[in-house]
Amino acid sequence: MAGAGRAGQDGVANGAAQAWAPDLKRWGRPRYLAIVEALSEDIRTGRLLPGTRLPTQRALAEVLALNFTTVSRGYVEAQKRGLIEGRVGQGTFVADPSSRSARPAEAPRPGPVDFTMNLPPEPDQPALQARMQASFAELSGSLANLLRYQGFGGTEEDRDAATRWLAGRGIASQRERLLICPGAHSALFGVLGQVARPGDVVCAERITYPGIRALAAHLGLRLVDLPMDQHGVDPDAFAAACTRIAPKAIYLNPLLQNPTTATIPRSRREAIVAVARRYAVAIIEDDAYAQICPAPPPSFATLAPEITYYVAGLAKSLGAGLRLAFLVAPSARAALPLGGALRAMTVMASPIATALATRWITDGTAEAIVQFVRAESAARQRLAASLLPAGSYVADPHGFHAWIRLPEGWTRSAFASQGRAAGLGVVASDPFCVAGTPPEAVRLCLGGPSTRAQISHGLEVLAHALEGSPALASTYI
Repeated sequence: MAGAGRAGQDGVANGAAQAWAPDLKRWGRPRYLAIVEALSEDIRTGRLLPGTRLPTQRALAEVLALNFTTVSRGYVEAQKRGLIEGRVGQGTFVADPSSRSARPAEAPRPGPVDFTMNLPPEPDQPALQARMQASFAELSGSLANLLRYQGFGGTEEDRDAATRWLAGRGIASQRERLLICPGAHSALFGVLGQVARPGDVVCAERITYPGIRALAAHLGLRLVDLPMDQHGVDPDAFAAACTRIAPKAIYLNPLLQNPTTATIPRSRREAIVAVARRYAVAIIEDDAYAQICPAPPPSFATLAPEITYYVAGLAKSLGAGLRLAFLVAPSARAALPLGGALRAMTVMASPIATALATRWITDGTAEAIVQFVRAESAARQRLAASLLPAGSYVADPHGFHAWIRLPEGWTRSAFASQGRAAGLGVVASDPFCVAGTPPEAVRLCLGGPSTRAQISHGLEVLAHALEGSPALASTYI
């Protein structure tokens, strides 16, 4: 029987399907697909009515003597097919076909939830979405001009907007030191090429943003790791490295660091600045998350403007597809060759992207997006705190990623494999580690296009894995 445990021939009432326990033997398929077929059959025959609450994944796994991941995969596949729907804080319910057809079609999702790409939550408020979309229409009036070549660094209006944006971070930037670049990567690539030559040393956190590793490798630079704790780079270790290997620069992602979420406090920043000044080392500050943190410590560009190259990308605050970054050089003299190098590499930032960012900053749309990202990130962090085992991860309440330290017995590759088997993605620590053996840890992103319901489901799966033995997750049939 596909619907053993069903309540009578008139269908299962709300709440009664907590006892739903299908007989999977008749389907002759992998167990997770058998769950989907049983659901489909019981819904088709009216044994499960729209709105019926289904057993939790854990409860169904126990009743059917299955692995939790197997049941999770079944629920995920059933949700993809529109058979069921998850409601945050309430559970899983049989979907109502009539309400599905009445709702506007949504863009396809890349699986139930993708924890791999570190993206901000996407605005889902109709008023804000309409405001953002209207900006594109408004740009059409000057489309011809936006499709032409423009001088590198942006127009006067663009620089005004950039200056206003940076002032929100407490940075008073002189125009001759400011450059508008096609994304943080190009800005970092240009800065590294100016401060160091092939074979030179650049220091970085031992666990750091993987993009800087790729850029250093392309430029032939030696990236040397520095020990770090929960407050970031150790200043004494930095000083020792300066006397031993004479680095040209130190790269820091000092606020809500990717991936560890660490923020360097003011006292530690001042100690790092003292070392950098003593040994004439340039500071490259990648302040990607500055706008989403409501009360950040002062930037290195504020504490030591004469030695800091400050990079403020818009990807983590407004959207990854808006490939734009504001770069502040230590001086006008440093900005001139840097601008020339960036012009040679990139020609210019996209005038369309630049005009859109300028409009958003000027009319307040950018601030509205940031406020949404802050609020939604905080809500998702609260979800993580309620679902993941206490002490299993570190995160900042204002950020949208987390760093999971795996319990004994788990390896990062096994945990990532477990996630993939359930249709989830996490990033193992390997690409973040500059040197040495990578820690048994993974990063997960709570933003992107995934809904809170999808995030909640994914966190439940990961929580179950963290609380259980890796041996129990060795098979997924």
